[in-house]
Amino acid sequence: MGDSKLCAIGVHCRNHITSHGLALNCCTDLTWFEHIVPCGLEGKGVTSLSHELGQHVAVSHILEPFLDSFQEVFDCTLVSSEDPRD
Repeated sequence: MGDSKLCAIGVHCRNHITSHGLALNCCTDLTWFEHIVPCGLEGKGVTSLSHELGQHVAVSHILEPFLDSFQEVFDCTLVSSEDPRD
């Protein structure tokens, strides 16, 4: 992996409104990143779980353990109007 990004977390604040997001590259087509400077970080690459592990890693395989770990690390309970685990 070296200097390659696997995940991006962003926060945007404007007019007293905060937006945030998280992107975890599971099986992303990495060729799209050849056309941009990801997160403004010159000279850094982008990778994915599939690339690093040498096997296809679908979002559906990662979602539940990721959400469980997120809740544990941030000591919170996630609530959704649509449960992505259904």
